[in-house]
Amino acid sequence: MPVTTAAPPSATTAPRRKLFWHRLIFGLWYRPVEVLDEARDRSVWGAAAFLCLLCGALGTLAKDSFWGQWRVDRTLALEAMGIAAVVVLFASLLLGVVTHAIARRLGGNGKFGPTVGLFVVLFWATDLPRLLLDTWLAGDTVPVRAAAWITSAFGYALAALLIRGQHHLPTHKAVAAVSIQMLAAVALLKFPYGSGG
Repeated sequence: MPVTTAAPPSATTAPRRKLFWHRLIFGLWYRPVEVLDEARDRSVWGAAAFLCLLCGALGTLAKDSFWGQWRVDRTLALEAMGIAAVVVLFASLLLGVVTHAIARRLGGNGKFGPTVGLFVVLFWATDLPRLLLDTWLAGDTVPVRAAAWITSAFGYALAALLIRGQHHLPTHKAVAAVSIQMLAAVALLKFPYGSGG
């Protein structure tokens, strides 16, 4: 009697839900673990570029020098804002590249695109509250300083969580992978010497 082998039914995988920018950016605040897991294998270059340009513009608006230039020559002021936004974009990408390289050096196996893109997104998404406050209040006021400390700690934790998940590293190695560049960026951007001007 011939033995017939029936082919197993093909497993159908449900299509992944599209991760819109607003779900990614705001989701990092109220369900970060789920959002980072959902975005693990996605390249989020569009959201990263948008946040860099937006935060670069907000950072420029918080400077008294911008408004002084605005009163003199609005065209030059807008050009300065554009240059600042582009500089923020490239500097942020460099931070993401360095983070990915360190994680790989420590034994990680994550992909380049998702790691760099998500690092940039979470860095600026967590800094948005401080930037918005800094636009309206002086940089040395209590609300702005408090927002800087809170967003710095939250961004640091999310960055370590991202690297741990993307590169399958233990927590202490994930923290080491993000420490130098996160601390340097925080010191230069959120607590610069003589901030408020």
